[in-house]
Amino acid sequence: MRFVKQLLAVGAVWVAGGQAVMAVDGNVWLTLLLGLVTAVLAVIVYAWVVRSTERRTPTEVARAGAAGRLLRGALIGAGVFAAVIANIAFLGHYDLHGLGSVGGALGLLGFAAAAATTEELLFRGVLFRVLEERASTWISLLVTGLLFGALHLANPDATLWGAACIAVEAGFMLGACYAAVRNLWVPIGLHFGWNFALGGIFSAPVSGTGESKGLLDATLSGPSLITGGAFGPEGSLYTVGAGLILTVAFLWLARRRGNLRSRVRPTVTVAH
Repeated sequence: MRFVKQLLAVGAVWVAGGQAVMAVDGNVWLTLLLGLVTAVLAVIVYAWVVRSTERRTPTEVARAGAAGRLLRGALIGAGVFAAVIANIAFLGHYDLHGLGSVGGALGLLGFAAAAATTEELLFRGVLFRVLEERASTWISLLVTGLLFGALHLANPDATLWGAACIAVEAGFMLGACYAAVRNLWVPIGLHFGWNFALGGIFSAPVSGTGESKGLLDATLSGPSLITGGAFGPEGSLYTVGAGLILTVAFLWLARRRGNLRSRVRPTVTVAH
């Protein structure tokens, strides 16, 4: 029952916030404002529903150290995509024409903040955490990763290949990140930095949602396995490789910290 309540509460903010941000698409300042408000509200709702259903303090979204963890995650996410774009550019498939749109970047900042926060609270904060309690880290990683990839099939330029890439490079990676750090701030920051760098800085399509207008005026052209095609660089083999490297690194860290959890078998009492 608590799982359903948490899912419904966070899911409601996810849907309502997403619709509100999409409704003002084109108005930079309203998109930025509503995106940030949605992100903050989602954390408040998540903390409230965890307290009310589990009778505990939601330490995974504790305010102490939140800023540093968000920044750390954002730098990792942005760094990954800087490396991916650099490799694509090295092959001659990313052409930089000059400066792009500051306004477009600000709007994407709000959109990325809302999407990263609500999706991480829903997928890692609720689904991953609750499933892990009932099964194991490995099963939770597999199931939530596949669900996260499938979610992106609803995007306008989605493909089965793109959704599979998202499952591997993002769904598994972000689940492994949560397992390693046991807080939601780092995955939120990583998700945000990943999306904002992709669309808000490098002006590339994000997860099949169409063209982005960010800080750089640039175009992608060439083989889909390199550029990701209409889906965007998240469908590139470079991104899949980078995501797999991060997944392995986070799982290694989780194992080193003793954070990989096996299914807890109930104790059976034998009557004499």
